[in-house]
Amino acid sequence: MAFIEIKNLFKRFSKVVAVNHIQLEVNKGEMLTLLGPSGCGKTTTLRCIAGLERPEEGDIVIDGKPMLSEGFVQPSKRGIGMVFQNYAVWPHMKVFNNIVYGLKIQKIPRQIIQEKARQVLELTGLNGLEERYPSQLSGGQQQRVALARALVSNPKVLLLDEPLSNLDAKLREELRFEIKSLVRRMGITAVYVTHDQAEAMVISDRIAVMDSGNVVQIGTAQEIYKKPANRFVADFIGTMNFMSGEVVQVVQDTDAVYVRTEFSEKMLCTTPDTTETTPGKKVYASIRPEDVEVFTEPPQARENLFKGTIAHKAYLGNFLYFFVNIDGTMIRVQVTHHVPKEEGQELYLFLNPQKCMILL
Repeated sequence: MAFIEIKNLFKRFSKVVAVNHIQLEVNKGEMLTLLGPSGCGKTTTLRCIAGLERPEEGDIVIDGKPMLSEGFVQPSKRGIGMVFQNYAVWPHMKVFNNIVYGLKIQKIPRQIIQEKARQVLELTGLNGLEERYPSQLSGGQQQRVALARALVSNPKVLLLDEPLSNLDAKLREELRFEIKSLVRRMGITAVYVTHDQAEAMVISDRIAVMDSGNVVQIGTAQEIYKKPANRFVADFIGTMNFMSGEVVQVVQDTDAVYVRTEFSEKMLCTTPDTTETTPGKKVYASIRPEDVEVFTEPPQARENLFKGTIAHKAYLGNFLYFFVNIDGTMIRVQVTHHVPKEEGQELYLFLNPQKCMILL
């Protein structure tokens, strides 16, 4: 049984539907990430779990206890720790008091407070900083204070609302692994909100991709990257070449179809569902840049082999991007530095039919 169940959750702000009857389950000890662009409903969903928003319909069950259907359960009674985007640490309190403030409000004995504080200070790498004010800390240290405050009461559930978005890129990368390791060591069930696809792929056990208040796909990072449910997911996770076209033939008893594109009468692709790709159907033939094979000389004849001209070349450290023009269609290709070609020169591209997928 799931540790958190979101059942038919619906939330509206005036005429805008923020969360549209979504269903989600989070397993005990799992880190589930809600991923999507601004306005997709991910933070509203998180705030409904926390009890900071009241949905119009649906229920949220935490550890077997309904939060809505049997009477609204206040945030303080839900066993939740929350980390906000803007840290939300009190500037007039030192680190120690910021962390233990909630325990003092609950009138927890001083000895227990000291022990709990010692544990989370060690877990979050804040030892030795107890007597500093937030203004004397870096952004990363302030976010650790916010994390320590959320963990000090041993919550059943940890909620994180874009906790790293205010940090620089290098520090974000470092803290991703720290948070992931910390949550796993403590065995906490966590829901993480972000619009950063790389962050979601690193930190998550599973990802729920949201768009316009709906959950459009749930799966591991690998599942979502390799088998996106639609064009929106494929475009949001990683980089994808999209070639608009029309199905001209479905190969019987296989997952293969032929698509007419702007530069090819019959491009061979795979599809997860041939019932959705009848002849005449408008689709996108799609392939990742790293899945395009590049040849400087024409190889043996094969399907999905096209000649194009390098329009642009971009240096990205350990690899290059070529933007190859094939009869007016631009294909992005990821190549190594060993490909001796420059802008204006010709290349041969093989769009592997097993990796060229059909998306709607």
